[in-house]
Amino acid sequence: MSSLNMPPALVRWVAGIDVATAAGSAAVDVPDHATTLLLRSDKRELIVMGPRTRAAYHVGAPSHSCVRVRMRPGRAQALLGRPLRDLADRALPLRELPGLDVDQLAADPIAALEEALADWPEPPERLDEAAHLLVGTTVATTAARLHLSERRLHTLFTAGTGLSPKHFARIDRVRTVLAADAGRWSDIAATAGYYDQSHMTAEFRHFMGVPPAAFTAGRRPAATPCTA
Repeated sequence: MSSLNMPPALVRWVAGIDVATAAGSAAVDVPDHATTLLLRSDKRELIVMGPRTRAAYHVGAPSHSCVRVRMRPGRAQALLGRPLRDLADRALPLRELPGLDVDQLAADPIAALEEALADWPEPPERLDEAAHLLVGTTVATTAARLHLSERRLHTLFTAGTGLSPKHFARIDRVRTVLAADAGRWSDIAATAGYYDQSHMTAEFRHFMGVPPAAFTAGRRPAATPCTA
């Protein structure tokens, strides 16, 4: 997998772009609170993938490659023109995305996205700000800082990301643990925002299927053939 450097014009829309090629070996798709646009290069098939609430362990067919575009909170809703509240753990084919050339996306993802998004209006920042606040504080505090009721924040967040604010924050904490360098589990738990190490272990097992120590040691659920 190779990640691409994004120009400033795309940063307001896109959290990351990578090009991945299946090697025929076991791989893991970790939980992700982002909505992703995925292009299967071999089929020129464009797919929108909603937030992934559990890890998936699979073996991909060798040589199949794809371009993956992780959208920032609320941006996929603007592009698709529909709420995302029913998109979690689903993958739906897209016949087209206005202004986006699929062949160009396969050849040059950065140029294709820059061209497609050039005339789109500036996306709203409220959900992005809410997502940033949720990383380090509670739902109640996030709502208060945005001058929203908790119910209104829940409604906006679910429509814009496909997840409730609480679920979004839980996935973010697990991703923080996955990205952590080696260290004491108690320290990693504190850095990620858990009450204690046992809280982290229970949450990690819920999302990843195994405790963090087992995952790190390579003792993971059996991989199944990828059908996507």
